[in-house]
Amino acid sequence: MKRRQEYLYGLAGGAVLLAALCLAPAGCSSGQSSAPYTVSTGGDSVQGKALIESKGCGACHVIPGISHARGLVGPPLYFFSRRTMIAGELPNTPENLVRWIKNPKQVEPGTAMPDLGLTDQQARDVAAYLYTLN
Repeated sequence: MKRRQEYLYGLAGGAVLLAALCLAPAGCSSGQSSAPYTVSTGGDSVQGKALIESKGCGACHVIPGISHARGLVGPPLYFFSRRTMIAGELPNTPENLVRWIKNPKQVEPGTAMPDLGLTDQQARDVAAYLYTLN
């Protein structure tokens, strides 16, 4: 009987330890996962935000952090950094995002996304801002 009781206490202790580990503050994130790495685009997110505002991207997209960006033509860009695909065509990588921003019709010929005439650096800056949306 004593051996069975020790066995049960051992199981209960293990269950408590497992529950504590699962509920540890490092694992609690209110249902949101954080990026395990920093995305490097070679761009400046502050400049990217300014470009997004000046080019009028909010006329077609809802974009967090951009005033008056309430467009409904393109997809909303909430949580962009967590997305796996760009325009349903490309894996979401910095290189692919810069390519898409710079020349969307080359990626998807029928897209409504316009070519904004951005330089490589400007496209990297816009990408840097979009990757802050997590």
